[in-house]
Amino acid sequence: MLSFRPVVFTAFASLLAACSSLADKPHAANETTTGNFVDALTDNPFAETSVLPFEAPPFDKIRPDDFQPAIEEGMRRQIAEIKRIADDNASPTFDNTLVALEKTGALLKRVDRVFSALAQANTNDTLQRVQKEEAPKLAAHRDAIFLDPKLFARVKSVYERRAHLNLDAESLRLTERYYRLFVRAGAELSKADQETLRGYNKELSSLSTEFRSKLLAATKAGALVVDDKGELAGLSDADLSSALEAGRERMLPGKYAIALQNTTQQPALASLTNRATREKLFLRSIDRAEQNDDNDTRKTITRIAELRAEKARLLGYDTWAAYTLDDEMAKTPARAIALMTDMAPVAIAKAKSEAAEMDKLARKDGIKFKPWNLQYYSPTAKKEGGALQPWDWAFYAEQLRKRQLQIDSEQVKQYFELDNVLQNGVFFAANKLYGITFKERHDIPVYQRDVRVFEVFDADGTSLALFYADYFKRDNKAGGAWATSFVGQSTLLGQKPVITNTCNFTKPAPGQPALLSRDNVITMFHEFGHALHGMFSNVKYPLLGGTAVPRDFVEFPSQFNEHWADEPSVFAHYAKHYKTGAPMPADLLARLRNAGTFGQGFATTEQLGASLLDMAWHTLPRSMTIIDNVDAFERSALHKYNLDYPLVPPRYRTSYFAHIWSNGYAASYYAYLWTAVLRDDAFYWFREHGGMTRENGQRFRDRVLSRGGTEPLDELYRAWRGRDPSVEPLLEVRGLKSTRDKRGN
Repeated sequence: MLSFRPVVFTAFASLLAACSSLADKPHAANETTTGNFVDALTDNPFAETSVLPFEAPPFDKIRPDDFQPAIEEGMRRQIAEIKRIADDNASPTFDNTLVALEKTGALLKRVDRVFSALAQANTNDTLQRVQKEEAPKLAAHRDAIFLDPKLFARVKSVYERRAHLNLDAESLRLTERYYRLFVRAGAELSKADQETLRGYNKELSSLSTEFRSKLLAATKAGALVVDDKGELAGLSDADLSSALEAGRERMLPGKYAIALQNTTQQPALASLTNRATREKLFLRSIDRAEQNDDNDTRKTITRIAELRAEKARLLGYDTWAAYTLDDEMAKTPARAIALMTDMAPVAIAKAKSEAAEMDKLARKDGIKFKPWNLQYYSPTAKKEGGALQPWDWAFYAEQLRKRQLQIDSEQVKQYFELDNVLQNGVFFAANKLYGITFKERHDIPVYQRDVRVFEVFDADGTSLALFYADYFKRDNKAGGAWATSFVGQSTLLGQKPVITNTCNFTKPAPGQPALLSRDNVITMFHEFGHALHGMFSNVKYPLLGGTAVPRDFVEFPSQFNEHWADEPSVFAHYAKHYKTGAPMPADLLARLRNAGTFGQGFATTEQLGASLLDMAWHTLPRSMTIIDNVDAFERSALHKYNLDYPLVPPRYRTSYFAHIWSNGYAASYYAYLWTAVLRDDAFYWFREHGGMTRENGQRFRDRVLSRGGTEPLDELYRAWRGRDPSVEPLLEVRGLKSTRDKRGN
């Protein structure tokens, strides 16, 4: 079953990245570095470049109290560097302006990457305090750079003379990107408007941090805790052991705790036979951030939406979506919305046909319809006359899968042990395609005991990158799955990539194997696709490296990599029983392959719901009425797009939609669908040209994965594929094409 997975992927080492998650003091623009740099950070592990391989962070030396002084000193030092560039009496040149900009902020980048990663993956009270205090300073620091008139004059001068400077293609691209970044940051606004913009940026930065903190606490508090093991009937022994261990870790010995994943639907819903327990778990998920307590996110997000609309207007755009998409592949909200609304009728129709089959099973179980009380979600909820409810969907989908396809998810898990999937699946596929190999290293310190580190070697044996794997859920880890970097690739700076993958798989009880669901397996391949995008980066300038590409392209390499999970030679190499080592039986494998389009009506509908909710919030004009009822707005938006189908809530509801309120996907969540078109179209190219061969992999690496943002992405894709992408492969992969054809579309 194809899945969509959230990813937070920070831009690689660049001026923009350094200014995207940390901040300077409000008065930093008028400061210069004073005193000795090393003295200012006595014994601070960030004071100097790490001596570990690949400049990996020295986690054995880093303490929570080290971050704030390093952040503050890093900001002061970068502002001094920026001032020297802006005040240079020499005429602006590419080298003394743009290359110089690329070299600024080394300390800030160093601490930023580690701090941002840990604030997401392994936070604590100190990190949260620092994040809160530094967030508004970030906006001031970023604005001090991008709104510096003398600096912009130099950037603009180089940009206007670019055609006569004999620049190579990558340098020309860097020139154009910098100029566009400055303009989009408000460099051409009046001084009065720039001051207004500074205020918006500071507040938005603080609100994003506030949302992240509230959601983390709300998700932790939303865990379902039960005393009676009988309420959890249907869970496997391994899952029960994990729940008991989770209760113990929460200082609730003898109790069972099921922690919430970041999505609306929860994995345990597929197994729980007790309907009352399913309802409790579902309601705790869908209401997690709407408890009218300190962790309620609704006022925070409405203010964020309002400020974004105001900021877009100030920068000359009708809406935040218009501002955002102007710098992405889609270009306009209308194009992104059209892609989704064109798919909606087909997806809903397929979801309803799936529901009809499951409803029959529910009725046989004696379940009778009663109106559910989540009317804020859908005005049509009472009109749906079936027995099925949203907390029943995963359970009866699993029953239907067993009856129609003879597939038991618990049985399937026995063949997906985490380390085997990683080593003999994810790594094996990367070796077949790209020739790279992996060696686990135990001499490089990590930030949490479950984290593993691998050195990555290229086909010729040279050392290519470091890869950190952090797979298990913790209460102090943000939900979802993502990739990021501790060090970004740049030949200008002489740096090789240090990449991380972070997930939230259920940690097994001590002594038990980590068995994965089919969706978990896809997630591992997905996130490693991001890692490959970063590892294979082969560019000179940090601003253009790795995943420094638009949101509606950055998800392409990751989603594309999902396909190799099902490649027969790869699957056979990792899908082995965790006890016996026996391969998955041929009949079970055949049934699993036949299930490829099972549940795609649901999966596509919940994805469309979330994507169009994002667009609804970010196509609000400046003149909007202040949204004082988030639930009513959400209900209205889903109704507008004909997606208010009560049995399939959006993958994320507004109040816990971290992608768009704190993780950089505002007006860009559609990117998962946009890049799904590229993903399947690209996979069809491989099928048309001999499949999974080293030659094909190398061509894809050389022409796509290694290029970062060094050229326009539509041109890059066209040069590799030979034409523009087609939506037909996606419709075929999801089993939607025949339905679409019958509609005459």
